[in-house]
Amino acid sequence: MSLEIKGKITKKLPVESGTSKAGKEWRKGGLVVDTGSDYNPEVCLSFFGDEKLEMLSKFKEGQIVKVLFNVSSREYNGKYFHNLDAWKIDLDGGVVSPVLNSNDTESDDLPF
Repeated sequence: MSLEIKGKITKKLPVESGTSKAGKEWRKGGLVVDTGSDYNPEVCLSFFGDEKLEMLSKFKEGQIVKVLFNVSSREYNGKYFHNLDAWKIDLDGGVVSPVLNSNDTESDDLPF
């Protein structure tokens, strides 16, 4: 299943590496995206492999992004674990408007 999420990068996670049971080396990184949702706004996504880590390296905390990812689940000892594996990331062209504090005022000179 492929999905898309948009939001602000709040944290880039350190790169992890290891060796699989088959003896293959692997590396993964990740980031946390704040979607602005009222409930559970932060989503952690993983980037596996050198190609995806290279793609991830071009982004920094604070940027507004659109991430395409796949959802997968696996069972281990009767419990299920879910992965959000990102395969594409782009800057989001949408404009994020700032939230005004109650002390802020807006003047737009509109008659209504």
